[in-house]
Amino acid sequence: MTKQIIATDKAPAAVGPYSQAVRVGDLIYSAGQLGLVPETRQLAGPDIESQTRQALENVKAVVEAAGSCLKHVVKTTVFLQDIQEWPKMNAIYAEYFPEEAPARSAVQVAALPMGARMEIEVVAVACDCNDGDCEPEGVCGCQP
Repeated sequence: MTKQIIATDKAPAAVGPYSQAVRVGDLIYSAGQLGLVPETRQLAGPDIESQTRQALENVKAVVEAAGSCLKHVVKTTVFLQDIQEWPKMNAIYAEYFPEEAPARSAVQVAALPMGARMEIEVVAVACDCNDGDCEPEGVCGCQP
């Protein structure tokens, strides 16, 4: 089984010795994504809602670059600077996973890079919209 390194300019570039994601067979493992705007490398805003939305957009871009989509995410881990912000994060998260949500862990951590309020990493299964994996074809945004 080969290991494929995933990189896209639609999400913030890795700033250390790690990859945005790695695909091994049909599994995709993402690195943690902060709510950084890819073009500026600045947090999308000071609040948990804007950072959550941008982090999930970054996850979406990375997973799509690996040949999948949010529909095929099977596990997420959310790191929160303050667990009391869980309800606000959860409201935005639910917009991205409205049906058949993936398994999830959410934990409070002492600190996150760049003063971020949250970080998320995912595991996804590769899919191919052209093979009828996603109905109707192409809706999930998978790369053919």
